[in-house]
Amino acid sequence: MLGNFAYCNPTKLYFGDESLKYLSEELPKYGENVVLVYGGGSVKKNGIYDEVMEILKANSRNVAEIAGVMPNPTLEKLYEGIEVARKHKVDLILAVGGGSVCDYAKAVSVSVHCDEDPWEKYYLKFEEPDCGIVPVGCVLTMAGTGSEMNAGAVITNREAKLKIGHVFADEMIMPRFSILNPKYTLTLPHYQMVSGIYDIFNHICEQYFSGEDDNTSDYISEGLMRSVIHSGRIANKDPQNYEARSNLMWTATWALNTLVAKGKSTDWMVHMLGQAVGAHTDATHGMTLSAVSLPYYRYIMPYGLSKFVRFAENVWGVDAAGKTDEQVAEEGLAAMENWMNELGLVMNITELGADEGMLEGIADSTLILDGGYKVPEHDDIVMIFRNSL
Repeated sequence: MLGNFAYCNPTKLYFGDESLKYLSEELPKYGENVVLVYGGGSVKKNGIYDEVMEILKANSRNVAEIAGVMPNPTLEKLYEGIEVARKHKVDLILAVGGGSVCDYAKAVSVSVHCDEDPWEKYYLKFEEPDCGIVPVGCVLTMAGTGSEMNAGAVITNREAKLKIGHVFADEMIMPRFSILNPKYTLTLPHYQMVSGIYDIFNHICEQYFSGEDDNTSDYISEGLMRSVIHSGRIANKDPQNYEARSNLMWTATWALNTLVAKGKSTDWMVHMLGQAVGAHTDATHGMTLSAVSLPYYRYIMPYGLSKFVRFAENVWGVDAAGKTDEQVAEEGLAAMENWMNELGLVMNITELGADEGMLEGIADSTLILDGGYKVPEHDDIVMIFRNSL
């Protein structure tokens, strides 16, 4: 294991079908002014909103609401939330929803007391906050993003056609607590469930496909990936299977709470590609990842061949006997492709609304990172998107 690093994750997790009751233990740690953040209204239909509000009222909290947070939270919505939080003199932001709602809550938390434009400061300059940070708590209703235990926040600027994530360095931006009740995920539509399953899997891949050293993080990642494959298959056939859904929820958290990135350079180009597609189409995040993953991995495979061989053998059980490394690696990606098709994932960006005429623009919106096995240039990005059509 190479490199030097520090590790701290201050988020306290409450897991299980009775976990919401612990919200009453957390609320007294913060001031009385709570801003409740949620999405399009599903939390009201399934009763989670009423459960949370009952606890907030029992604890005499003054509650303001930011409703209608969309799957790809926009800059305009961020500005709206900042004004609500400032007017309410917020002491705690409580996100009730999936990863987008949690991401949005963190973006608001670093912006309430910021005197600068948060888009320019955090998403163009990638600066850290030099102001007070409002504490965030999460009640998670969808497994996938891992936002409940990290300091990342993704915001979409529709006018600029940019979808950018900032993973803040300050651990205090991580949620102070997160409540994970797998039952809350059981009402998700199948499309959203499988999108989240692939989001989990790809988060692990983004960290796994980097470096060549003997790294403990890679062994952990392989176990997490096998868990996602196994539980994903069960949940796909039986979405009400609590055990499978609970395993997916727990794996999602550990896939992106910074643990398996330690000692790694990490890649994240699939996310950059997918986020660019999302900025131009407003497509569901996990599906943008599934649509571009295989063309990207086949592009970088020759440059990180040994890791792709290991992936094939240790994750997918490919028998390497009598085969070249290239054959083994390709069998691994073929097995991955079969699993993705089995789940019913979107496998091309055409289905998401992209076409040939949009490729240059989507490529222009793609941030290029240098952590993977091959740093792509603009023409490579266009080729990958063309292979994703």
